[in-house]
Amino acid sequence: MNDKPLSILVVGLGLIGGSFALSIKNSAFACKVSGFDLSSESVAEALEQGIIDQGVDSLESGVTQADVVMLSVPMLAMEKVLEQLSGFDLTGKVVTDVGSCKVSLVRAAERIFGRVPTNLLPGHPIAGSEKSGVAAAKEGLFKGHKVIITPLPDTEPEVISLVRKLWQACGAEVNAMDVQRHDEVLALTSHLPHLLAFSLVDTLAGNPENQDIFRYAAGGFRDFTRIAGSDPVMWHDVAVGNKDAILTALDQFSAGVENLRQAIIQQDSETMLGTFERARAARNHFASMLERRAYMTKELENGSQTYVARPGGSITGELRVPGDKSISHRSIMLGALAEGVTEVEGFLEGEDALATLQAFRDMGVNIEGPHEGKVTIHGVGMKGLKQPVGPLYLGNAGTAMRLMAGLMSAQDFDVTLTGDHSLSGRPMGRVVNPLRDMGASIETTEGGRPPLVIKGGQKLKGIDYDMPMASAQVQSCLLLAGMYAEGETATVAPGIVRDHTNRMLAGFGYPVAVEGSRVAIQGGGALTATAIDVPSDISSAAFFMVAASIAEGSDLTLKHVGINPTRTGVIDILKLMGADITLSNLQTVGGEPVADIRIKYAPLKGINIPEELVPLAIDEFPVLFVAAACAEGETLLTGAEELRVKESDRIQSMADGMAALGIDAQAKPDGMLIKGGKPFGAGTVDSHGDHRIAMAFAVASLRSEGEIRILDCANVATSFPNFVKLATRAGLNLVVSGN
Repeated sequence: MNDKPLSILVVGLGLIGGSFALSIKNSAFACKVSGFDLSSESVAEALEQGIIDQGVDSLESGVTQADVVMLSVPMLAMEKVLEQLSGFDLTGKVVTDVGSCKVSLVRAAERIFGRVPTNLLPGHPIAGSEKSGVAAAKEGLFKGHKVIITPLPDTEPEVISLVRKLWQACGAEVNAMDVQRHDEVLALTSHLPHLLAFSLVDTLAGNPENQDIFRYAAGGFRDFTRIAGSDPVMWHDVAVGNKDAILTALDQFSAGVENLRQAIIQQDSETMLGTFERARAARNHFASMLERRAYMTKELENGSQTYVARPGGSITGELRVPGDKSISHRSIMLGALAEGVTEVEGFLEGEDALATLQAFRDMGVNIEGPHEGKVTIHGVGMKGLKQPVGPLYLGNAGTAMRLMAGLMSAQDFDVTLTGDHSLSGRPMGRVVNPLRDMGASIETTEGGRPPLVIKGGQKLKGIDYDMPMASAQVQSCLLLAGMYAEGETATVAPGIVRDHTNRMLAGFGYPVAVEGSRVAIQGGGALTATAIDVPSDISSAAFFMVAASIAEGSDLTLKHVGINPTRTGVIDILKLMGADITLSNLQTVGGEPVADIRIKYAPLKGINIPEELVPLAIDEFPVLFVAAACAEGETLLTGAEELRVKESDRIQSMADGMAALGIDAQAKPDGMLIKGGKPFGAGTVDSHGDHRIAMAFAVASLRSEGEIRILDCANVATSFPNFVKLATRAGLNLVVSGN
């Protein structure tokens, strides 16, 4: 078989069989393709169209000379074909199929052969068309589509390998799945939609007003009912062959339709909006998860984004940057667990916060929005979350994963927290270890990395935990778990920790005791819904603070910025460097202090950054490095080793990027030494998919001698979805390229 072209027999020259024959025949795979069909006209047409190399006039003669037998016959004809095959010598041959029902195929093989032959591998390409017959065969039908193979325990490895290679040669992505699971999944994703389309069109066709119904049908109706033009015989066979799974799917759908029907009868707006919002968000969420693209950026469908930042300009006017990401995360979490309805204004509609929102929808929480920053959360109470049907996908949201690890450890159900490639490489031991001390059952991959597999039903006990490093995520995680734990849970931090969780818990009526660096919470309390106004994120504002500070002629006011004292390190550091920054309109909103911040250009000078300010500005250092490069003299940062385990190694990423632009930046284990006072040169830098690196180098263009190209910028949507729009409005010369 290795010394000559592979001989492939396609049994059944319809759409799928013909398309497979044409695709594999014209691929780089060395093979000779024969075709057999009960219709001699189909064989003749396949020969005429070049779909097969030769036709055979009997199944026996075709099988005798074949190395691979591909069965592409209707499901109800499959058993008869298997009976015929049982009379032939199949030694050394591979038998596979393309049917959409696997359980019925396996059962038929067991009845006929006594056991499923080890050289029989059931398969199913997830591709097709409403057209049928060999005339509809298309060479590229499987390109970019999935093919599911369903190996059995005794299936020969060589058979699996060969079938996989054949489909890959057709351009398909091959996945393996259990036979039973395949039929259950396909009943929901393929069989149910087709049956609904057939039923809908049949029902409406019987309506006395059918001409007007179809005459005025809009695009959505046409898109959905297109599949009702599929082959009726094939779908009859599918309905019979996958009866049990399809009936279960129909029952689930019927229950959902009845719930919606009752909501309409009762004018239950909450249920209706909840259904519509969950469906809309779920579709977007799963598309994002499966395609590894952002929720909000269509450009990602065509590849990565590159920022092209041209030199010069000044920063002027008034801006309001997006809402605080940390507060947006927490508003969803606590609002979901509260009793009553929580209204959120200023919610950050960025990737990370949307991932948190979707996770709680997946656990049964009815959430309306976001619509222009407004979110309405119908809380389910402390014990009201439901087990999600699958893993909770959190994208690139490290904050969400670490905080939710605490919440999920206290639930009665099992759950898995997972994320994208970047998040899957980030250490979670800092929260997993103390949670285990509280009694949580959490499994991780090597190095304490995601996914986190959390076992429900564990009784948590409060602990006193001395944090090895100041971390708001660790403290918040333990406080959230502590709400469910027996007794008191307390943390002691070696430095300043952001207190957003403490403030918001108090806003929801859950007391938190704060004594110096010790923060404690008693388990067994409850949360009461409230209103939350999310202030603008000081981390997002920081890019414009630095931009206005380094660009001559700048005068910018940033409105309604959160100035929580645990977050204002960027202001303090810039002022030490000589920046002209003033605060006005100071007020407290929802427990969080806010202010308008005015920044005017002023010459900056290099400094040794005080280590006590490091935790207050840990997220802002990428853009502060840009400020340091524009300052006269040297700037030294130490005590910031945490920067090496963010979305990228931010110390090395910034040092490499600045070096590429002609700046003397020396990376240190826990910081950086930057010799400033000269402009950035033209060049290309890599953001390494880190949103803050990308935005920092965009700001650097204000003091550059030429164009700066910044690669891999799509993840800016995680924290600042409208950055380019606001930056260009303020005065940066910034455009987006799709590659």
